[in-house]
Parts: sequence; C-alpha cells; structure tokens
Amino acid sequence: MTKPRIALVIGIVCISIFPILVKLSFSPGVISAFYRMAIAAALLVPFTVLSGKMRIQSLKIFLLTVLCGAIFAGDVAVWNIAIQESTATQATLLTNLSPVWVGVGAFFFLKNKPTVNFWIGTAIAIFGMVTLVGFGFFLELDFDLAFIFAILSGVFYAVYMLLSKYVLYEVEVLPFITISTLSSAIFLAILSYFIGQPFSGFSNMGWFVLVVQGVVCQLMAWLLLGYATKHMRATRVSVSLLGQAVLTTILAWLFIGEEVSLQMILGGVILLLGIRITFYNRPIPFFGKNKNSEEIV
Repeated sequence: MTKPRIALVIGIVCISIFPILVKLSFSPGVISAFYRMAIAAALLVPFTVLSGKMRIQSLKIFLLTVLCGAIFAGDVAVWNIAIQESTATQATLLTNLSPVWVGVGAFFFLKNKPTVNFWIGTAIAIFGMVTLVGFGFFLELDFDLAFIFAILSGVFYAVYMLLSKYVLYEVEVLPFITISTLSSAIFLAILSYFIGQPFSGFSNMGWFVLVVQGVVCQLMAWLLLGYATKHMRATRVSVSLLGQAVLTTILAWLFIGEEVSLQMILGGVILLLGIRITFYNRPIPFFGKNKNSEEIV
C-alpha cells in the first residue's frame, strides 16, 4: 500500500471518531465546529511559522486557500443546521452524495477525468450506504429547508475537494491546511457570534471532547487527508470518505451501545466494495475501457 493510501485510511479513521463525539452533546453544533478548527489552528500556526514552511507562491493561491477554509466552514455549518432541523441520518446521507458532485466537477474542471470504474464504484458505494441506513428511510424524507441544507453541505464539500486539489498542485500540504483551518475558525467564530452560540461554560469533559476534536478529527485527520488529496485523484478520496459511515457505525456499536443489524453489515460490505472498485485500474468486463488509468495511486 502506497503512502497516500495509508494516509487516507488513517485520516478516515480519525474523522470517523467525530460523529461519536458530537453525539455526546457536550456543546452546541456550530460552536463545536469552531473549537475543532480553532484548536487545530492554534497548534498549526506557530509550528508552520517557526518551521519556516508558511510559504505561499502568490496572492492568488493564498486567497484560494482562504476560500477553501471558508467553504469548508460553510460545509460544517450547514451540515450542523441540517442535523439540528432534521436527523443525523438524513443529513449525513444527503451530504455523502458529495462524490457524485466531485465526479461531475472533476469531469469539467480537473485534468484527470473520472474513470468508468469511478462511476461504477460510486453507484455501488451509494447503494451500499442506502442499504446501511435502510430503504424505508427514504419514504420518510422531508423535502424542507433541512433537506436543502443537507444537499448544500454535500455541494460545499465537493467544491472544497475540487478547489483544494487545484490549490495543492501549487502549494505544500502544511501551509495549505494551516491557512485554510485558520480561515475556517475565523468564519465559524463570526457565525457563532451572530447566531448567539456560547463560547464558554462547558464541563471539563466538554472541553476534553473539544480538544480531541481539534487535535484528532481536524489536525491529524486533515493533514493526512490533505496529503492524500495532493497525491491521489480527488474523486477517489471523496468516495473513500464514504467509508467513515462504516467505521462510525462500528464505533457507535462499541462505545455508545447502538445496535448493528445484519442489513447494516451487508450495506457496509457493499459500500466498501464500491470504494474498492474506484481503486481498480483495469477495465471491468462489459463496461468498456478506462481512460486516464495512468493516474498515480
């Protein structure tokens, strides 16, 4: 297994912890997202500056990096609103349609176009995710503001993946993650202030959870995922991130006592199979020839 793939796997494990911490509900959603970014930025900024790696080639790249941070913050904010106004399941499922938007965007805007195997694997992975949450779930969908926000979250995330892939052609991972994380924190601080969410008053366990979110779910996770995004297809990274649904289900079963059914296990297996197909470079019989198969990892 190559280094980018190892980084991707470990990064997915790190972000899979996040929903479990959020379910503990020690702090409101948007302020939790702010501290996740702020704690990571507080560690990243001095390290990057003192190590002499805070180098950006041009004002254009700097502004695009800041924009990446703002878009990622917007993704987290509308995702939290969608959860608060509907259910975590609905919001997460609709947000995880992002690989489709990434594939469409990559087709039009990136040099490396999605392969046939990407579309096959994405379709199978989404089917697996649907199986994981249950087909009956779709009969209860409410096409309201929360639905729109959940879809918007997936679009934001897709734009972030595509734009960050473009920027990472020109800049190293460390300064990119540092600047984008800091801009996310600033954006979320402003948003939290205007919607009246508290910046203090949490329990000791609440503060501990916020630190874990910042260090593990943001700092470690996105340094690793940023490295993977720089060296892999954006489409592959986006589909692989669907794997966090499987890991989160396992962690929820182990640590907070959520039930795991045979259907959920079957859905997880199908989802992982779909992800594996996106990494398969040879053409699948009956589906034609893959183009651009020379892409690294």
